[in-house]
Amino acid sequence: MPTVLITGANRGMGLEFVRQYTADNWRVIATCRHPKSAKDLNQIKGNIKILPLDVTNFMAIEQTSKLLQSENIDILLNNAGIFDSHKNGLGKTNFDAWTEMLRINTLAPLKIVESFMAQIISSNKRIIVSISSLLGSVSANDSGGQYAYRSSKTALNSINKSLSVDLAEKGIISIVISPGWVRTDMGGPDAAIDPVDSVAGIRGVIDSLKPEDSGKFFNFDGSIINW
Repeated sequence: MPTVLITGANRGMGLEFVRQYTADNWRVIATCRHPKSAKDLNQIKGNIKILPLDVTNFMAIEQTSKLLQSENIDILLNNAGIFDSHKNGLGKTNFDAWTEMLRINTLAPLKIVESFMAQIISSNKRIIVSISSLLGSVSANDSGGQYAYRSSKTALNSINKSLSVDLAEKGIISIVISPGWVRTDMGGPDAAIDPVDSVAGIRGVIDSLKPEDSGKFFNFDGSIINW
């Protein structure tokens, strides 16, 4: 039975990933900051282990890795992230909030990869997937603004490219993927895409990955997004 580790699993895309993978008889390790209050997550039935993890706490990431040292993690899914919904405009940048966003959206995914490297290598599939965004594409930026969020995802994309090079000899595939504009707490009620469809699309991309795909920036429909 393959195993997937999902961060930010208590709501939105993370919760839907848990639902779909458990429904397909995967072993799911679901992490979130406050499992006891994650009502929807706790109601999911299947081969699931729910663990507390605040991805801003790097010591906690290391401790969670030690707790799971005997696991073989086929897919590491870096899903936890935050979105800058405050459009304060140029000249009104909240640099403290930006720093926190970089820690969550950019630094934490790399720390998680570093911490769970042994479990990934010991698995059969050896896949790392980090949730990015079209807003992280420099070439697609025609509306400006959102400096914190855009830069956090652009940096994540760059990290992924380096991972694809550094991990190639270990047989690990590492990609970033945009889920599209999804109707979640983060995306809002007016978003165009249902999370069920977005997650299904991402899983389809994951299932079709080949070694030569490592380092690429995918859209949830399988198309390639320009950097």
